[in-house]
Amino acid sequence: MTFRPLLLPALGALGLSLAVLDPALAQDAAAAAPTVNKGDTAWMLVSTILVILMTIPGLALFYGGLVRTKNMLSVLMQVFAVFSLVGILWVTYGYSLAFSSGGEGTLGAIIGGFSKAFLAGVTTDSTADTFTKGVAIPEFTFIAFQLTFAAITPALIVGAFAERIKFSAVMLFTGLWLTFVYLPIAHMVWFSEGYLFGLGALDFAGGTVVHINSGVAGLVGALLVGKRIGYGRDLLAPHSLTLTFVGACLLWVGWFGFNAGSNLEATGGAALALLNTIVAPAAAGLAWMTVEALAKGKASLLGIASGAVAGLVAITPAAGLAGPMGSIVLGLVAGAVCYFAVTGVKNALGYDDALDVFGIHGVGGIIGAIGTGIVAAPSLGGYGIGEYSIGGQLVTQVIAVVVTLVWTGIGSVVLYKVTDLIVGLRVTQDQEREGLDLADHGERAYNY
Repeated sequence: MTFRPLLLPALGALGLSLAVLDPALAQDAAAAAPTVNKGDTAWMLVSTILVILMTIPGLALFYGGLVRTKNMLSVLMQVFAVFSLVGILWVTYGYSLAFSSGGEGTLGAIIGGFSKAFLAGVTTDSTADTFTKGVAIPEFTFIAFQLTFAAITPALIVGAFAERIKFSAVMLFTGLWLTFVYLPIAHMVWFSEGYLFGLGALDFAGGTVVHINSGVAGLVGALLVGKRIGYGRDLLAPHSLTLTFVGACLLWVGWFGFNAGSNLEATGGAALALLNTIVAPAAAGLAWMTVEALAKGKASLLGIASGAVAGLVAITPAAGLAGPMGSIVLGLVAGAVCYFAVTGVKNALGYDDALDVFGIHGVGGIIGAIGTGIVAAPSLGGYGIGEYSIGGQLVTQVIAVVVTLVWTGIGSVVLYKVTDLIVGLRVTQDQEREGLDLADHGERAYNY
């Protein structure tokens, strides 16, 4: 069984298919078994491992260093447990709902079916197409690679309500959110029958699916769970910027698998995505650092690390579509804008997004998703295909952003409310003051 799950959506925008171009060619392609490329397979296996590195330990340490000592283990536990839970749900039904046909009509454009539930029919001989005709990778490889994307997305959310949410609420919400929010967005954006795929929306590695999705869910969670005790009054400083720095570095290294791996092949396209994943966050980190120095008189380590993450977020949807110079511009914009989102906007509105999930992933994802329509233009050094229109592509990108914002926003509100009714969202004030390490897990990160 073969399929093309991540064919560049621009083909969908042009309405091209083998059957339209040449019916005989379509028949020949259907009859010929694709050849599994060992080099591509090896690259995709390495990329999968790199994305796991992003999450555990990368994201866990990045978040863990930003909270207070008494909540360090709770954040590590939440990220680790979310990754584990999603891994099981993905192979049980998640992969099937995201990357199989949901039938004709509107429903099939929003969500897949259960034909691949429990990985039915998938064997070591099953293949998934790459971008080169007749070349494939094992389907198990593609399943594992996409599992890591599904796992890191809800893990990102936990930073928004860190230090005051029940562990049971995190686990219940994760299962519900993966099912009713993440899987439909992934299907609409990346599957060939998906609504946004059909519109021609460009999202190379997850600007909408991962970052806007998690950023908006994080913002909703921060608002509904409420502010931490003492927020705006007491000092709620990070307990270890050293660990946050280590986590940021692991995130950046792992992101090469995230972006370059989304090329599905070890080709020039992967090399382009890899290079863009160097220059965009570098530019964003420098931009954040510079704006911070101008505003506050000093450039901080947390600032340049946060800026680099914002740049990684912004380049994700454009990684294999932008030229390096366009990626630098995208990074510069993301670094500066996300700085103001994290400082000025959050302070003005007064919400307690503890680890700035929305300010970095939500805002950075929006910048990247819309900016992709510009930097992918061949006239600007990008690699968009066909009769590329910047104006037309921008409209499509905005539609994709709006659909994601609405679906995620409404869906997350409902699922947080459901979670609150079943297990409750927030720990008691006494537990929050004691710290979630002891309250939820009976352990301390540091025994001194």
